[in-house]
Amino acid sequence: MPNIALELGKQAASFGVKSAYGEPQDVDGVSITPVAFTYAGFGGGSGEGAEGGGGGGISVPVGVYVRREEGLRFEPNIVTLVVVAVPFVWVAGRVLTRVIRALKK
Repeated sequence: MPNIALELGKQAASFGVKSAYGEPQDVDGVSITPVAFTYAGFGGGSGEGAEGGGGGGISVPVGVYVRREEGLRFEPNIVTLVVVAVPFVWVAGRVLTRVIRALKK
């Protein structure tokens, strides 16, 4: 049986920049490059007579780079920004409330 750590290392080598930036696509004379936040994790182990491993990952679309004659521009994915911003604003509000209460005492 092959070494699990080497196999996982080979699979993980394709992650990184290649997984965050997609291949540029030409649409109506405009070059579009998709951008995503990617996260992956792998694990493996072996013991007496047993070996195992696994992994998983996630990819969240952040936006696209659009190249036109005027230049390069990043256009964000609004849905992703809202999904990220709502919890951030909620936590910031809770923290601000507690800071104000602490300063009043």
